[in-house]
Amino acid sequence: MSGTVAAVSSNAEYAFTKPNRDSVTLLAGLGVEGDIHAGVTVKHRSRVAQDPTRPNLRQVHLIHEELFTELREAGFAVVPGELGENITTRGLDLLRLPVGTLLRVGDDAVLEVTGLRNPCLQIDTFQDGLLKQVVGRDAAGNTVRKAGIMSIVLEGGVVRPGDTVEVELPAEPHRPLERV
Repeated sequence: MSGTVAAVSSNAEYAFTKPNRDSVTLLAGLGVEGDIHAGVTVKHRSRVAQDPTRPNLRQVHLIHEELFTELREAGFAVVPGELGENITTRGLDLLRLPVGTLLRVGDDAVLEVTGLRNPCLQIDTFQDGLLKQVVGRDAAGNTVRKAGIMSIVLEGGVVRPGDTVEVELPAEPHRPLERV
């Protein structure tokens, strides 16, 4: 299973969106070089408020480009980087990957999938009503989160749009993604 990198984004300041870049450098154990969310311990404000010593399982945020198509069809204008992701992928069903999946990105980088992004209310400040588009319920009443996945960097490297993303599933039994 493989896909491609559609866009890469980072921001050195706390902001909801992240500007697109020509490339980003992933640093093992830290995240995206120069990104506000890079670090060994949690960096997202809500996580820091709970316990600033917890490990950062949200070093790199990935979203599938296909979500933007779905959002456009629902009347929202969203492009890569605007939902705060670092890597936008094309051709991968990120939300169905199990915990522990390895993503080999570009020539050198390796990410380990840790869980689902749990978007906050800031998303409605960006575009009113958007939260209901990315968090909903399935027919059985279970919460469905579509705002991407989170990962940690096992091996660093430079990532650029057009790079290949190779998927390596963990040994079974697979654990489904939960919010992190």
